[in-house]
Amino acid sequence: MAHRGNLRSRFTDFLTADGEKPWRHRDEEFTARTVTREELLAKWNGGWDVLFDALNGVNDDHLQRAVTIRTQSFAVHDALHRSLAHICYHVGQLVFLAKSFRGEDWKNLSIPLGKSEEANRNPTHQDPAAHAALIATKITKND
Repeated sequence: MAHRGNLRSRFTDFLTADGEKPWRHRDEEFTARTVTREELLAKWNGGWDVLFDALNGVNDDHLQRAVTIRTQSFAVHDALHRSLAHICYHVGQLVFLAKSFRGEDWKNLSIPLGKSEEANRNPTHQDPAAHAALIATKITKND
């Protein structure tokens, strides 16, 4: 799972070591294989755990420091933005796949087609907490 490998590599020793670790075997992350739902979730959560553990150690003073990714220097805040964009790309891939697997049973994560006018008249899900709760409910119902 590329997402897990990327996060583990980038955020293990985030402030002190190159973000591309010698123990990462990136090409293997793209090898087709079958995993159980439990294995998939463990790998997914494992990547996030490494990220959040690293972020817990970052403070305001670190944001202007430099970190290295593939021998290139980045300000910490730039490296974080870079990783955010990369993670969004992977999440988008997963949503695309989930949507194609579910077909007609897919539940939109945002405003369903044909409901834009209604949503604009009643923007109840513009509150971040309410929107996150709505998505969590839809994901749980899709299980």
